[in-house]
Amino acid sequence: MNYAKLKPYDIANGTGVRVSLFVSGCTHHCKGCFNPETWDFDYGEEFGKKCEDEIIKLLLPDYIRGLSLLGGEPMEPSNQKALLPFIRRLKKRFPHKDIWCYTGYTLETELLSGRARCGETEELLSYIDVLVDGEYIENQKNLRLAFRGSENQRLIDMKKTLALHKTILLDL
Repeated sequence: MNYAKLKPYDIANGTGVRVSLFVSGCTHHCKGCFNPETWDFDYGEEFGKKCEDEIIKLLLPDYIRGLSLLGGEPMEPSNQKALLPFIRRLKKRFPHKDIWCYTGYTLETELLSGRARCGETEELLSYIDVLVDGEYIENQKNLRLAFRGSENQRLIDMKKTLALHKTILLDL
């Protein structure tokens, strides 16, 4: 997996001050995407131990609330395979830091049972605290929405959703 950008201090992609990793590779190709260069799976730099160690270092301060995964598309099956071992490591090191994941896939129809589901999906979702799901739809753009770009996108509380076996939206 490649990544396009690592943002050490981000307040736009989740609550609090966060570290944001923009992965490369996306098959959605949403009209009006703010990051079309990340559609290419080969764009950017290789995600490996050096990048992982940098993220761990950036997460050390107490004022950093957690990690946000964006793209591109973190939930492309090939990206899930690359991210899962790192997310395991991150949660072991920082059990109280939260993880937000932005995906163009919808939870019920594409991640839990559909084209984005792979052997890593269930475990990866278990580590995610907030899933922002749904493709960006340009004609539903709304700049007043918290932490998302279009009306169709949802903020899902993944811990409650997995525990209750029904989709629970985050109330912000």
